Amino acid sequence: MSIILGIDPGSRLTGYGVIHQEGHKFTYLGSGCIKAIAAGDALGDRLQTIYAGVSEIIVQFKPTMFAIEQVFMAKNPDSALKLGQARGVAIVAAANANLPIAEYSARQIKQSVVGTGSADKTQVQHMVKSILKLPATPQADAADALAVALCHAHSYDSISKLSGQVTKTVRRRLR
Repeated sequence: MSIILGIDPGSRLTGYGVIHQEGHKFTYLGSGCIKAIAAGDALGDRLQTIYAGVSEIIVQFKPTMFAIEQVFMAKNPDSALKLGQARGVAIVAAANANLPIAEYSARQIKQSVVGTGSADKTQVQHMVKSILKLPATPQADAADALAVALCHAHSYDSISKLSGQVTKTVRRRLR
């Protein structure tokens, strides 16, 4: 049983999604966006809002795992730097809560949820809605964050199975 917090970072809008995983069953717990634009134009204020928002979500949902989308190389270096800073404060919030942190590329996330790494936002939204049996389509950033959480659930499950198989093989060889 795991509660996974997924984060889709942004310097103005950071999506979050929380799911409960038990085996192959996923349950939606919550999602939304941390709006850093309301904090003003100063980057420090926006980063502080993101940190406080992620910290509050951690307290509210008590996740056992944290997953975040990696920075992609944007055309604008300034945007990439701001995105990296937003990711950084979200990661620090998770680290301060002693959560294990996992990172996934946008391609890995889309591949895991939609089946193709080149899926668009509407396809991700549709699959997230379908997988989690949601009554309505989540907002794009929230859907992306839920997709991050689902990707981690699939990846973690695969790694756990693989490590279990390796452990069983090693035990057999030691006998």
